[in-house]
Amino acid sequence: MADDIKGTDTPAYKTPEVPEKPALEGLEAKLNEAWQAERIYHFDEDATRDEVYSIDTPPPTASGSLHVGHMFSYTQTDVVARFKRMRGKKVFYPLGWDDNGLPTERRVQNYYGVRCDPSRPYDPDYTPPEKPAKNQRDWDVISRQNFIELCEKLTVEDEKVFEDLFTTLGLSVDWRQTYRTIDDDSRAASQRAFLRDVTSGNAYTAEAPTLWDVSFRTAVAQAELEAKERPGAYYRYPFTTEDGSEVVIATTRPELLPACVALVAHPEDERYKHLFDKTVTSPLFGVEVPVKAHRLADPEKGSGIAMICTFGDMTDVTWWRELQLPTRALIGRDGRFSRENPEWITTEEGQANYEQLAGKTVHSAKEAVVQLLESHELLRAEPEKITHAVHFYEKGDKPLEVVTSRQWYIRNGGRDAERRDQLIERGRKIDWHPGFMRSRYENWVEGLNGDWLISRQRFFGVPIPVWYPLNDEGEPDYDNPILPSEDQLPVDPAGQPAPGFEESQRGVPGGFIGEPDVLDTWATSSLTPQIAGKWERDPQLFEKVFPFDLRPQGHDIIRTWLFSTVVRANSLHDTVPWTNTAISGWILDPDRKKMSKSKGNVVVPTEPLEQFGSDAVRYWAASAKLGADTAYEVGQMKIGRRLAIKLLNASKFAFGMGVTEQHIVGNADDAAVITEPIDRALLAKLRTVVDQATEQFENYDYARALQITESFFWSFTDDYVELVKDRAYGSQGEQAQASVRATLATTLDTLLRLFAPVLPFATDEVWRWWRQDSVHAASWPKAQDLDAVAGSAAVLDAVSEALTGLRRAKAEAKVKQRTEIISARVSGPQQEVGYIESALSDLQAATKARVLELVTEGETTQEIEISNVELAEME
Repeated sequence: MADDIKGTDTPAYKTPEVPEKPALEGLEAKLNEAWQAERIYHFDEDATRDEVYSIDTPPPTASGSLHVGHMFSYTQTDVVARFKRMRGKKVFYPLGWDDNGLPTERRVQNYYGVRCDPSRPYDPDYTPPEKPAKNQRDWDVISRQNFIELCEKLTVEDEKVFEDLFTTLGLSVDWRQTYRTIDDDSRAASQRAFLRDVTSGNAYTAEAPTLWDVSFRTAVAQAELEAKERPGAYYRYPFTTEDGSEVVIATTRPELLPACVALVAHPEDERYKHLFDKTVTSPLFGVEVPVKAHRLADPEKGSGIAMICTFGDMTDVTWWRELQLPTRALIGRDGRFSRENPEWITTEEGQANYEQLAGKTVHSAKEAVVQLLESHELLRAEPEKITHAVHFYEKGDKPLEVVTSRQWYIRNGGRDAERRDQLIERGRKIDWHPGFMRSRYENWVEGLNGDWLISRQRFFGVPIPVWYPLNDEGEPDYDNPILPSEDQLPVDPAGQPAPGFEESQRGVPGGFIGEPDVLDTWATSSLTPQIAGKWERDPQLFEKVFPFDLRPQGHDIIRTWLFSTVVRANSLHDTVPWTNTAISGWILDPDRKKMSKSKGNVVVPTEPLEQFGSDAVRYWAASAKLGADTAYEVGQMKIGRRLAIKLLNASKFAFGMGVTEQHIVGNADDAAVITEPIDRALLAKLRTVVDQATEQFENYDYARALQITESFFWSFTDDYVELVKDRAYGSQGEQAQASVRATLATTLDTLLRLFAPVLPFATDEVWRWWRQDSVHAASWPKAQDLDAVAGSAAVLDAVSEALTGLRRAKAEAKVKQRTEIISARVSGPQQEVGYIESALSDLQAATKARVLELVTEGETTQEIEISNVELAEME
């Protein structure tokens, strides 16, 4: 038969080796071992730029455990990577670990029961306690270097667990191309980028009001804010005018009364126009402050006139800057009021009142001020309870304060309209999937009100590579920082002397001090294309992969990771960092709420992987469109598992009918073997599926591609296979048998490749039953390869419709489908009846019909009708 089909020069083909009971269990371990040995996912470093498809993969935070949201989004990326690889691209698919920053610090603190004190000396023999103390006050206090060593140790352990889980999930990552955002290469890249931004003027240091988290004691950037609704109250009390009358203000922060620098109202507010540029005196503290006009004052809010305090919120900062007001900051980095009596409070009564606030937390100070106002009978109304939005650090649990401090910034368009327009234009050079996500990017850029604050007062991070000279009085000269040369990177100013100095000169007049802060974790993560692409370390590789072809990520970090990466590529390379971005949605719990560790509604990934298998979990993830928030659905995973099992069993069935690799029709010369119209009809449908699935994949709509392929597959197994089963066993002769075998082989070969990106384990298991290599080393099917064998799809439609009608007749008669039909009448338009006649033997065999009377009647739009069905004896 092989010679009849392929000719005498055909190479030796593998005899299918099919297990007696195909199963999904154990495929992950077996096939991952094979893929690793065969180096299927290794990047070809000899590839040219036009051959490469590079992916800037999100580095997961190595600070605890993954959840199903990671499986969801990373699977969607992997589906694209596998498709591009089968399309002939040399896929550069690295993976990093985001292991610096606050999440890692918090995990290490809680895991070991330690706290960091940079003033403590390093203990080379330190060993953390076996169990952390329950009370944080009893935790070990260790040096910065000891703390960093514990961070390094724990993240490496976490990352190994994550890699094992991602491998089980089937990510086709090149595990040789991994990085850590805290390793030497990443630190060098991050510091190099910082130094170049400093040199070009894109990075600068300034003493300015800064959003501050009092728990973590670190500055916070605008992109890290989270507004939370919190209960509060308006307190109304009077300031005294020059003529002795009262001006009542309403505020939710009475504790800031001693930091008041002005009152402000809208320029058009008739109630207060007569007070503009005059002074009033504050209650309790007796400080004279001016009354100012500003457009941001809301006449409808409170009493229409507000206190400006330095600083209650960022609006205060705007007023302070634009109205050129003095600075009277009282809240320190520890979240407590200054213990020293402010110099601007000069009356004895005012000083005595302030002593009741000195050293208190913000909450306690508020209570103290309210009590003072009550005791002096200054409250002009009962507190009015309200609910209002309060800014928090996204990882914090206390409201942010505004603290004056020296910080480092990168210009991001927040203070520069020209740069802002440039960054918006960069966003328009990127293809967004889905397209509407671009508006989120543009809205964020247009709403920026300041530059990107990149310094953090933490320990485990990339050190800011700067030292400052000290003058003869020991004061630092911040305007003339000492910078290392790039060949010295990475450096740690806290542990290394400044260039040209000895360590003994640290902290002494005429010497130097090191910058104590580290870079915001986003300042390093914004360089993942540069880090993964080995910027400046391997120029040839970088030229091949940058700008990257794809950035996949969640929509919640468009404002942080995506935007910051665009900012850095713009300043460092004058280009976009990638040409496409694929934005995934959130995973929702069954109540349609976002899954998060803080809410306690997270599902651990190992649970569904162990219960349903990796292909089933991948099917659930790949069924969701990009950008769509998707519920965690066990039912969808069950459908995916059923599909994968059916693929195994249908393939076994085909091989059991004598189908082998040699039956695949690969060119026009082979086309003559397919003689039956219904076989050519199936291949016509398959050709359309390949064409449509390819188009959808190219548009990053893998979910639609999966839907199209799956719909064809179920029709193929439920209808076509049942129709041709008898013929495949030879009931209609060798020629008809050869036709069906060639059709089954060609269809199975194509379906395995179409499903391979989504169901990598089941498809490769079947592929290896009858092929010498892996389906993931095969090429993506081409619709034109089926041109020579594609007939009229309408043939299969008509026959399937008749098959459905005959099955229905048996179901309505409440007999089993294997019951014989003695006779039945099949009627319909002439063309459809002709199609059915061309496959009549298949239809009779599939329905066990002795006689099928074909009758032409009705219009061309009329459906096939089944009537006069006579069944054998009821079972």
